[in-house]
Amino acid sequence: MTIMGILLAAGESSRFGADKLLHPLPGEGPIGLLAARKLHAALPNSIAVVSPSASRLAGYLSSLEIGVVVNRQNSGMGSSLACAIDATPEAAEGWVITLADMPFIETTTIRAVAAAIENRDAIVTPWFRGRRGHPVGFGRGYRDQLAELTGDEGARHLLQQHHQRINILQVEDAGILIDIDTPADLRLGVTEVPCHTANTIDPAIR
Repeated sequence: MTIMGILLAAGESSRFGADKLLHPLPGEGPIGLLAARKLHAALPNSIAVVSPSASRLAGYLSSLEIGVVVNRQNSGMGSSLACAIDATPEAAEGWVITLADMPFIETTTIRAVAAAIENRDAIVTPWFRGRRGHPVGFGRGYRDQLAELTGDEGARHLLQQHHQRINILQVEDAGILIDIDTPADLRLGVTEVPCHTANTIDPAIR
């Protein structure tokens, strides 16, 4: 099966106070580049969606041989995801969707989510110790619905609508819960998961 990776990297970084995806992590380089390297290592057929103003980030991503798509609408996560789906080949059997501000997800987790997309109607969400995280996998049966997304909710309503199809994948990877929204989040390690990431009730992508 041809499972493609999608890196959503078109956010505005409004809570960070600067372009967080270009902020360096010690020994790792920019946040967005680390997330991209891990996705590409797991799924070489990956693309990233960036904003029109992110030429520097786009250059970094292109150096990894990741396809770069510009979301010229720049109107939220939903439109970025739709933009990415439109840019993938019709032959794609599914997608693993990850966020560029979540650089601590292990490559093995991304591969496991991709491997769990076993049919066109599959939805896969990883869980760590009772808490849902990222990335999220979708089979090709959701192509049209994903391509019609708008706004900033991402695929939340699809997970709610098709909750009975969700395959919960248990992983030992605290990185699936850690996103970097503010400079304070940079002080957190993968063994120190912030409470605001907990989501044990609504299995929905944010």
